[in-house]
Amino acid sequence: QVQVVESGGGLVQAGGSLRLSCAASGSISSISAMGWYRQAPGKLRELVARITTGDSTTYADSVRGRFTLSRDNANNTFYLQMNSLQPEDTAVYYCNVVVARYNYRGQGTQVTVSS
Repeated sequence: QVQVVESGGGLVQAGGSLRLSCAASGSISSISAMGWYRQAPGKLRELVARITTGDSTTYADSVRGRFTLSRDNANNTFYLQMNSLQPEDTAVYYCNVVVARYNYRGQGTQVTVSS
């Protein structure tokens, strides 16, 4: 079993920054991919950023240039540095990791950006 825990959310003013963390633990052989998703009230969940084996990283158009995904392989931890936050970034952010072709997701962390 794999556990995934997100942290780092909070309330920030527009233009501010936050860094989210995603820690995976448990029966991890190797993480083949990891993604940050978000879901705002009344909206569908959307992919924010994703990294795969070999550090191939993709970003949603709405966050490219503002958000940066990084990883600490030794600790199975992933980070999402979010800069120049805007009210439209307000959402619950979820971390999803892929281990042995299974998806594991955390409970999410709330990010609220005030105008």
